[in-house]
Amino acid sequence: MLNLDLLLNQISYYKYFFVFLFSIIEGPVVMTFSGFLWRNDYFNFWPLYLSLMAGDLLADVLWYGVGYFGGIKFIEKYGKFFNISEEKVLKFKNRFHNHQAKILFLSKVTMGFGFALVVLIAAGISKIPFKKYITINFLGQIIWTFILIFLGYFFGSLYLIIDKGLKIGFIIFMFLFMIFLMYGFNKYMQSRSKI
Repeated sequence: MLNLDLLLNQISYYKYFFVFLFSIIEGPVVMTFSGFLWRNDYFNFWPLYLSLMAGDLLADVLWYGVGYFGGIKFIEKYGKFFNISEEKVLKFKNRFHNHQAKILFLSKVTMGFGFALVVLIAAGISKIPFKKYITINFLGQIIWTFILIFLGYFFGSLYLIIDKGLKIGFIIFMFLFMIFLMYGFNKYMQSRSKI
């Protein structure tokens, strides 16, 4: 028979590991929701912050590797699944020659203005030195993770003053709102861009 208390205790024991894993898949949403949970005393700040940073940076390394080792052939074959075209990647690749640091840093702290994945893959295709790539992404990650955790913290503060009967609805609303905000921003920036 399943012991629910034991299961919840085990999950709680590995919570930072789960944060790390989920931030590899969807960093911004996980960062914001984790800030909400931190405000409600489910996490301690420093282990949470470091887990989120590590997961999101690992995702950046993986996408760099896709560009570095897979190149344009990967984009031709699988780009449609990620809304990435060869044309977008090549335009960023050309821009990297003069503005590598600026493009990488701004992409990190702004979700790439809707082109974060394109920028990361284009950095790999452009063969930007990995040490430079990871250093710039790390510096941007410090800021980006901090901003999103505190955005979630703000929502967590709102949650604490809401009537008990509305709390579950608020959690669902907040989660859906953050997903809509992140993806809406990406789509908006892509539609406004000439890339």
